Amino acid sequence: MYSLQKVFNEQDLHTILNGKDFVSTPKLDGAAISLLYVGGELILGLTRGDGNLGRDISDKVLSLAPNTIDCTPVVQITGEVVAPREIPNSRNFAAGSLNLKDMDEFLTRPLEFVAYDVQTKEGLLFDTYQETLEYLESQGFTTALNWELADKYPIDGSVFRVNNNSVYSKLGYTAHHPRGSVALKELKEGVLSKLLDVVWQVGKSGVVSPVAILDPVDIDGATVSRATLHNIQYIRSLNLELGCLVEVIRSGEIIPRVVKRVDI
Repeated sequence: MYSLQKVFNEQDLHTILNGKDFVSTPKLDGAAISLLYVGGELILGLTRGDGNLGRDISDKVLSLAPNTIDCTPVVQITGEVVAPREIPNSRNFAAGSLNLKDMDEFLTRPLEFVAYDVQTKEGLLFDTYQETLEYLESQGFTTALNWELADKYPIDGSVFRVNNNSVYSKLGYTAHHPRGSVALKELKEGVLSKLLDVVWQVGKSGVVSPVAILDPVDIDGATVSRATLHNIQYIRSLNLELGCLVEVIRSGEIIPRVVKRVDI
């Protein structure tokens, strides 16, 4: 499962699409999962994980998605598990629900699975992406074609996907994202906080990076007291110093990041 390339203005969007016919859908802000159907039966559900290896959630997806579909080939259906927008930190709520060990507790959670694509090794099932989504709807799935979902669930932009599936397939993939699909996101206004300290931490890859220690602030319902600073060059480029005011956002709705110094 790949992530999406992200752009923040329409000019970059038009450059990537380059005049191709596309389908636009809301970019839902939930937990990405995949479903595996063999001979039309749902046999496996996985979280996105690192894109290659996810967690087995087969017991939970049986209550979220159709257990059988009218399709003989082995297919993977990808989509998003979402929770209502009025729930604080609804994305984390959805992801956390998939980690629950108690199925009785899981079944009380107000979750919905929204499908957005089908993959198979046996070639293209449909000529267009529009037909793909319409097929999923005919099999009982809620799909990203339904823009009314944006009224109920959190979204963080729009997805533009090349409609012709053959063209999409030929465009291929980078190591991280498909070349035929892109997310247009809005740059959110950040929240001001005071930079109290800078500490250095070792990441999973062994890289040492700086972390800002902040006067705690609320960002979209989450209390943030630490934020990434990337590297020493990033600190210098923003002219940061202890005690200064900084603007902080939650990058990708998850990772707090200092984006600039603010002088008042």
